[in-house]
Amino acid sequence: MQILFKSRHPEAALMRDTVERRVRFALRRLNALVPRADVQLADVNGPRGGLDKRCQIALRTDGAGEVVVSSVAGDWRTALDEALARAVRHVLKVWRRATVARRGRHRPLALQG
Repeated sequence: MQILFKSRHPEAALMRDTVERRVRFALRRLNALVPRADVQLADVNGPRGGLDKRCQIALRTDGAGEVVVSSVAGDWRTALDEALARAVRHVLKVWRRATVARRGRHRPLALQG
């Protein structure tokens, strides 16, 4: 899996290794479905503080198109974890929906009495 990291903020740039480890861990079971992940960290309102750390993740998937999610939190790690969780849930939901559509709906046999 290819992971592209972007950030202009000096503190966020120090998170590069952590971001790569977390993305690989969160997507380890979806590795075949997600060949590329773009992660962007930004400080929304500068030095004023508050809930201003934004993480945007764009996953290029095979079959589900591009999935883009973002999260805003008080620190970089929380924003990253929330965005990753949201992205994984979405990819799994699309994959399950496609799997059910390929197999056809399973209908239980009617009991005859």
